[in-house]
Amino acid sequence: MALDLEEQEQVAELKAWWQQYGSLIVAAIVAAALTFAGWQAWRWYERRQAADAGALYDTIGRAARAGDAKALRDAGGALLENYPRTVYASLAALMAARFYFERDDLKSAKAQLQWVIDHGRTDELRDLGRLRLAAVLLDEKAYDDALKLLDEAHGAAYDAQYAALKGDVLVAKNQTGDARTAYRLALDKAGSGSAAFRESIRMRLEALGG
Repeated sequence: MALDLEEQEQVAELKAWWQQYGSLIVAAIVAAALTFAGWQAWRWYERRQAADAGALYDTIGRAARAGDAKALRDAGGALLENYPRTVYASLAALMAARFYFERDDLKSAKAQLQWVIDHGRTDELRDLGRLRLAAVLLDEKAYDDALKLLDEAHGAAYDAQYAALKGDVLVAKNQTGDARTAYRLALDKAGSGSAAFRESIRMRLEALGG
């Protein structure tokens, strides 16, 4: 059926519009499709990474419970090397640090904690790494190094723990006045938190004469 004049004009306008903008529209559609495909591929990659890292983390947990230092070291090395951006890597390093600390291997414990400080996936994990490394340094009598770590900026959630450990370091340095100040700050920052933690701080403060 022949088109009337008005319909012919509309078709001509559509053809002209398509000639002007058609290539841009096709390019936009292709770009959107590629972006979506890339996003889907990245999600699949991240899920795969998390699954593999989780399997290694489980291996590390079993090795720690069994006291198998070799299995823990092998799985931990693979996890930190291949999946450093996952939360599992930071958690595994913290677990390994505790394992080594309990066996008086302070060098290995410090190395694991330093890894968390340098590569931890979140601020909270890095704060926890500093706190535990300071505790190891206290055990080594490296008091000034421990205080340097405890004076670094950290999240408010760790204020009480940082202050309490700082008090312990200052007691070890025989700076009882400063230690009392640190313990009082720890009590203040603890708020209505753990009753056991608050009681332990009170006991330490009382031992210094309040």
